[in-house]
Amino acid sequence: MAKRTGLTLLCVALFLVAAHCSERRRGPDDCKPVVVAHRGASGYVPEHTTGAYALAVTMGADYVEPDAVMTKDGHIIARHENELSLSTDVAEREEFANRYRTQNINGVPTSGWFSEDFTLAEIKTLRSIERIPNIRPGNARMDGAYDVPTLQEIIDLVRGLEISENRTIGIYPEIKHSTHFQRIGLGMEQPLVDIFHNNGYIGPDAPVYIQSMEVNNLKELKKITNLRLVQLFGANRNSLPFDQAELGTDLTYGKMATPEGLAEIATYASAVGPDKGYIIPRDENDNLASATSFVADAHRVGLQVHPYTFRSENTYLPREFRSSDADHEIGDMQSELRAFIEAGIDGAFVDQPDLLNRLRNNCWIIIPPV
Repeated sequence: MAKRTGLTLLCVALFLVAAHCSERRRGPDDCKPVVVAHRGASGYVPEHTTGAYALAVTMGADYVEPDAVMTKDGHIIARHENELSLSTDVAEREEFANRYRTQNINGVPTSGWFSEDFTLAEIKTLRSIERIPNIRPGNARMDGAYDVPTLQEIIDLVRGLEISENRTIGIYPEIKHSTHFQRIGLGMEQPLVDIFHNNGYIGPDAPVYIQSMEVNNLKELKKITNLRLVQLFGANRNSLPFDQAELGTDLTYGKMATPEGLAEIATYASAVGPDKGYIIPRDENDNLASATSFVADAHRVGLQVHPYTFRSENTYLPREFRSSDADHEIGDMQSELRAFIEAGIDGAFVDQPDLLNRLRNNCWIIIPPV
């Protein structure tokens, strides 16, 4: 009788918890570390496609992360670069052969087909392909299955998935090549903000982060929106954000990573997105070394820390977590993630979002009672 009574009370308690929790949908910042699906679930489906974003959400991602570039007629689309040949079939399209050209992107001569030379209608005739087929041959089997989505289409997809998932899902766009697009009259900062505001994403509690590798565009964004901003850090500490190099300053990513630099970032951003090496560098054998003070320094000035990028393939992993010498084979990314979680990160950019989600033992998805 005592056992039966105890079981009955437990069931009642669980029901009451579920009923209470179902009154509020889980938000994308409720569980730690936050899972940022890097270009969608790009470890399983070609990046920056609706398939990659949808799969990421069903795998438990808190945010989907589209990279933003502009079309000739001012539409924001999701591509990692404005050069299209690595991620679409544009090079195979005879009707666009004459669009091939060379231009400087962030000071680097780059040849190919560029988003700013195409209207959205033309972009929509292209099909997405796997960007790194030698590392992800399975993804390459889906070449041609998806088109190139606009930011608005991503928002619409996320809003639909929020209904089926019964939770709020965030969007975490990166403004690519800000200075370049501004110079050609296609600056995307205001249009990006307008799209979010017009869709009801307003204020610091909205499930949005806007990120950039440059600095001044984030400071300008701070003046026109209360959406949260993220300062990214390039992997090379000695390099300068492109806008700073153009302005002739001496502001390197290394200087930005100091306590003083982080304090300055905290005046305009809510979070920082460093390369993983800022938090746990690798030693001479390519194994993880000791953690730095980066996380503690950032937390001291109120910044969240979301490092990039965690990937399962051997080529991206520290040596101690690789399964073999074959670059494309899968290693132990979860052990790498555990080390960074112990270092105190608040979130992570991951290509396989399910693997980080499995590590979060404090994250419950409550299904409301019928």
